[in-house]
This record gives sequence, structure tokens and C-alpha cells, in this order.
Amino acid sequence: MLVHSRGARRAVWLVFLVLFLPLFALPLLVVLGASFATHWSGALPSGLTTGHYDAATRGEALQALITSLVTALTASLLALASGTWAALAGAALKERHRRLLDALFVLPLAVPSVVVGLAILVAFSEPPLLLNGTRQIVIVAHTVLVTAFAYQSVKAALARLDPAYEQAAASLGARPAYVLWRVRLPLLLPSLTAATGLCFALSMGELSATMMLYPPGWTPLPVLIYAATDRGALFAGSALAVVLMTATLLVLLAVSRVRARSTYR
Repeated sequence: MLVHSRGARRAVWLVFLVLFLPLFALPLLVVLGASFATHWSGALPSGLTTGHYDAATRGEALQALITSLVTALTASLLALASGTWAALAGAALKERHRRLLDALFVLPLAVPSVVVGLAILVAFSEPPLLLNGTRQIVIVAHTVLVTAFAYQSVKAALARLDPAYEQAAASLGARPAYVLWRVRLPLLLPSLTAATGLCFALSMGELSATMMLYPPGWTPLPVLIYAATDRGALFAGSALAVVLMTATLLVLLAVSRVRARSTYR
């Protein structure tokens, strides 16, 4: 810890708790409590039940969870592939061209996600790329929104990469493709897994662009949560939110284990 004094450390922990509990922990605990409640009496929910979770893990809710997982996993892998490719290609460009590439990838973050959704809806509503009303358009939107994070993560990792390993492999006669697959990418693996986890988490929670694009039969879980809370079913919506958080955390834990093993190697 950067603070060495015992009194200063206590003060830092106190400030952390004062900020963390009301801003982060308390709202999540309230959502968790509401997911087991049947009504709200006073300051806290009451009337314990597990019925909301029975509904949240079957039927339409289960299908929405599977839809979110498939969308997030597909979008994360596509974003990782395109972001990694762009970062590797951009490392060989001149500074002026690299700045232009950075601007192109950061552009979806500079505008609201609902604008990105509208742009994709307009772009893919006419032949030859007619995706409107299909699940693919949702995956495309999520990919566009999260690719910037994959690109920036890999770009930052490339900047920290020691070129001595690549130079040593090249001096021994290794071809560029071999250096890429057997030297650069293995060294980047911890950053690649971290980028995948970040893209997955962001895709799982995406709502604004999804609301404009999702077709019947391909409803992600955030849309179902919004619909439940919009009609006043706060307790059912809270159970859906807990299911969404749990599924996201489980996947992130699996990704972190892969990242830890790749870092150890």
C-alpha cells in the first residue's frame, strides 16, 4: 500500500468504506434482497420467497439468458479478433496513420450507444447487407460497441512488450508468421484474456442499442429486465438482474483462471 502510516491507512480504508458501501455495495444488496421479496414494507423488502428465481431460470427468462450469453460470447470473440488484428497492424504504421486508426476504433465510444444502434439499423436495413430483423444485427452492434476496448487493451500490451523476444526468434531464422503465433501472441495471452472478459461483461449489460435492434425470438436478458421493471414487476426484475450478474461473474471467473494460467506460463 502506498500509505505507510497506520493512521493514514485507517483513514484511507474509512474513506473507501464510506464511498464503497453507499455507492456500490448497498444498491447491489438491495437488489439481492428484493429478488427474494414479495412486497416492500418500510425501508427494506420483506416476505421471503424463491418464486422469482423459479421464473427467472425457466421459460422465457432462461431463453433470454442463453441469448445474452451467446451474443456476448460471439461479440467478444469477434471483437477480440478484429481488435487484435488492428492493434498488431497499427503497430507497424506511421504515427499519423496510427492516430487515424485509434480515432476510428474509439469513435463508437464517443457517441451514445443508441446512436450506434440507429446507425447500424439504417446501414443494414437494405440489400445487399439486409440484417434488420435478424439476430446477426444484434451481434454486429455488440461487436462494434466493444471492439474499441479489445483494441485498446491489446495496443497497450504491445507497447509494454519487450522486442528482444521477437528479435531473438527472428535472428534464429524464424519467419514472421512463426514469430507472431509462437512468440507475440503467447506473450499477449494475459492481455487477450483480460480484453475478452471486459468485452463479455460490457456486452452482457448492453441495453440501449439492443432495444433498437433485437428481433422477436432473440431477446437478451437486459431487455427482459427493463420490460419487467417498466411494468412495475420490480421483484421479478431484481431476480433477473441477479441471474444476469451471477452468469456474468461465473464467466469472468473462468476467464480469470485462464488469464492466471497464461500469466504463470
